[in-house]
Amino acid sequence: MRRRSMSIATTLAVVLSSAALAAGTAGPASADSAKVLPVASVGDIVVDGAHRRVYVSDPTGGKIVVTDYTGAVRATLTGLSGVSGLALSADSGQVYAAVENGNRIVSVETGTYTQTASYPVGAAPSDLEVVDGRIWFAHGTDIGSLDVSGAEPVVHLAQRGDVGFSGGFGMYLAADPAVPGVLAVGNGGDLAVYDVSADGAALRVKGRMDTAVRQIDLTPDGGQVLTSWGDPEYGYGIGAYAATDLSEQTGYPIDAYPNAVRVAPDGSVAGGSSSWYDPDVHIHRPGDQTPVREYDFPNTGNSSGADTLVEGALAWAPDASQVFAVSVNTYGTYTLRALSDPTKELPTLKVSAPAKSDRAKKLTVTGKLTSKSALPAGTSLSVTRTDVESPNGKALATVKTKADGSFSFTDTPPAGGKVTYKVSYAGDATHGAVSGSDAVEVSRKATTLTLSNNGKLYSYGKDVSFTAHLGTTYKNRTVAIYADPFGSDKPKKLLKTAKVNSSGNLSATVDMTRDTTVSAVFAGDARYAGKTVKSTAYAKAKVSTTVSKHYRTAKIGSTTYQWFRKNTDPKFTTTMNYYSGRKQRLQVQVYHQGSWYTTGSEYFALGSNGKSVVTLGAPGESGIRARVRSSYVNSSSGDTVNSTTHGAWKYITFTN
Repeated sequence: MRRRSMSIATTLAVVLSSAALAAGTAGPASADSAKVLPVASVGDIVVDGAHRRVYVSDPTGGKIVVTDYTGAVRATLTGLSGVSGLALSADSGQVYAAVENGNRIVSVETGTYTQTASYPVGAAPSDLEVVDGRIWFAHGTDIGSLDVSGAEPVVHLAQRGDVGFSGGFGMYLAADPAVPGVLAVGNGGDLAVYDVSADGAALRVKGRMDTAVRQIDLTPDGGQVLTSWGDPEYGYGIGAYAATDLSEQTGYPIDAYPNAVRVAPDGSVAGGSSSWYDPDVHIHRPGDQTPVREYDFPNTGNSSGADTLVEGALAWAPDASQVFAVSVNTYGTYTLRALSDPTKELPTLKVSAPAKSDRAKKLTVTGKLTSKSALPAGTSLSVTRTDVESPNGKALATVKTKADGSFSFTDTPPAGGKVTYKVSYAGDATHGAVSGSDAVEVSRKATTLTLSNNGKLYSYGKDVSFTAHLGTTYKNRTVAIYADPFGSDKPKKLLKTAKVNSSGNLSATVDMTRDTTVSAVFAGDARYAGKTVKSTAYAKAKVSTTVSKHYRTAKIGSTTYQWFRKNTDPKFTTTMNYYSGRKQRLQVQVYHQGSWYTTGSEYFALGSNGKSVVTLGAPGESGIRARVRSSYVNSSSGDTVNSTTHGAWKYITFTN
């Protein structure tokens, strides 16, 4: 225990115009779902519709993470350093993965997530596609194939022909199960289409594309190769090239930087873009330059821009019911996002209700349902009213739209307070479900609510009963009483919630160890508005001081003194209820010519045990009388959680 000292002789000098005091301290998935992926990077993503699983490769972590459609991890395959491209077999029985650092392609059984084979291919494979049972892979600036249908695997490398694919750019492959024997390959500014129906790759056509491409895909009718960049007619966008001669065709415009493209079995196009402030995934119906649906990722990082799509990290569910995308934020956190109903238009449903209305009086709600392709007159909309008497909602009569999509209905709200009208459209084969709502503030009467003890001061630790009184109400007679002690370390706490008694009263007890704001809350009911009242009561601090090292205790007159030898140092130990950063104020007075004079005061920090020790230096002379007291002073003592409290004076005298 550390101590500080001060001299009685010096403090006596204060009376004679100089002062000094030394200090001492002592003490000892809903519609769209999102799940964070346990990966350090993303190389590729593929969807197994038969088992409803999503496979994501992590080249940096050397693993493949398998999730269900909600993003919940079902398996993790490790030991695959540099794993990148993924491809699914036609029967969904195997997922093939390119392991670049091992110059091999591994096969994973989709039913059990177990690795069934590892095939050395003599080069570092990257992107993969399965065409007619053979596994085609990019390696360097070339392509190769792996055939595992026979007794022994057969590998063919260097199949690019005379296409001059360039180094320094990614190699991207594209195929579609509906187009047998066709493989598209893109690299840098070069694009090529091959016939791979026989053993090797026979070049059909070669051409040029934009060098900024990050992914390519083949449409299921075999008519176009789509690229994730390049459409001069529209600026940024998904480029389109005729598969027969690679002539440029009308693509799909995107305002931001395109970085992914995937085509669904029905021909719907999902385009991705790296965009902090614009939508990230854009869905187009075949040949339609206006997106039918767009998805904008939220901001889960620490910059002004939202999360962005990882290059090439888009994949369709085979039934086109969902698109899966992987986003990354500024912390490097990867999230698998399942985007629902991508091929359906998302209509807009606006609802407008009066801002205010009287209870039990008829009101009118209007609105409008609109969509890119107009919905027919007479489209049915469901209506739900939510209020204090129907917190889970009450279904009202169905309303139908007019030819322009507008609608209206009337209702007489039986309950006051906030009344919300929600109108919903269930959707159809080409339109997604949508809803809209608006709220009306319906008038209610006012009741009275009071709470006792406001402004009163209590001794430390006193149990004080606070009584709330509730006036007239309709049905609800419940009141909640909360205590909120001063200080950031103690949260607001519910003391009691119950019905008031027959006199309208409800009481709760507070242990007054701090200044405390007590509140009583009536939530309201159908006819009377809610109300909250507060009462702030104050608590003194707990302060005590003990004196030690004296040789006797005796009175001088009617006052009890602790007696010290003139060369003995008195020690004062102050104990106070502790609060972080709290200090006690020590005040010293000396008796001189019939009066007490303050020689000085100073604040000393409390230890975590709530104690502070000050030692007074012995005066070396007899006949001196002094007194000392400790105080907590609101604010000046370092906090404001108690009310100012002075401890008792402790009297001392010095003799020979």
